[in-house]
Amino acid sequence: MSGTLNKVMLIGHTGDEVKMHWFEGGGCIGRFPLATNETYTNRTTGEKVTNTEWHNVVMRNKAAEICEKYLNKGDKIYVEGRLKTRKWQDDQGKDRYSTEVHCTEFTFLTPKSDSGGMQHNSGSNEHSQPSSSADNREHQVEEPIGEDDDDLPF
Repeated sequence: MSGTLNKVMLIGHTGDEVKMHWFEGGGCIGRFPLATNETYTNRTTGEKVTNTEWHNVVMRNKAAEICEKYLNKGDKIYVEGRLKTRKWQDDQGKDRYSTEVHCTEFTFLTPKSDSGGMQHNSGSNEHSQPSSSADNREHQVEEPIGEDDDDLPF
């Protein structure tokens, strides 16, 4: 195979509220931790073991604004995107690395009655289209990377 692929799909629970960072040009980035769990039974003790893995999720512009508005700590979400490793320096000048999931699509999985928000689906090639079901409201948001569009999808 001559090509490469950098794609991540996660279903997990948010570990905190979305933290927003705004730029001078009007763009923004939202960040939040996402927990995924692996559960298995230990063969020797018969004990149920759960391992939690934490992921740093990064969203841009409209997707970040929607998540900030509707996503709460503990909500379940499907996130799709790509891995990106960022290099930075700490207070002592040492190089540090952080691997992040740069989100291109997401769907809220917690029912709106449980979290108080609506479900959303964001994709880079999709336009805003509400579904026909009133109980399962989903909106798709166009979110091309690097472009800034101030119109809200709803």
